[in-house]
Amino acid sequence: MSLYTFTVNDAKGNPVSLSAYQGKVLLVVNTATHCGYTPQYAELEELYKRHHDAGLEILDFPCNQFAGQAPEAMPDYIAVCQLKYHTEFLPFEKLHVNGDQEHPLFTFLKDGKKIRWNFTKFLVDRNGTVVKRFEPGDKPLGFESDILALLK
Repeated sequence: MSLYTFTVNDAKGNPVSLSAYQGKVLLVVNTATHCGYTPQYAELEELYKRHHDAGLEILDFPCNQFAGQAPEAMPDYIAVCQLKYHTEFLPFEKLHVNGDQEHPLFTFLKDGKKIRWNFTKFLVDRNGTVVKRFEPGDKPLGFESDILALLK
């Protein structure tokens, strides 16, 4: 099974097959706008700008499961990301990453290990295989070398 078998909804609720990202290196992140880790958006955007042309995509999945830290409706969520952190990558629809309502994509990504908080990050190679998991405290620029290794 690979990541490309999943379908998620974009921020407007339209289905998107992740097969559209086949051949790309992906960083999949569960995010929130009112979290102590939210400033990581700046580093995520920096990675995106540096490496998007080489094949990096950032898949941003807002999640309100952790202390209600993503309370906005999606248009407001996008506005916060774009105005405060100048993000060019767009978030997908909010989803659950743990529990009875968790999205099957996150069941696949986390491989049985519960997500502890927002800004858990999964690095996925060009074949749709999860190669590394980074915890919320792991800053995106700190693992840029891992991304570069997959982009080569």
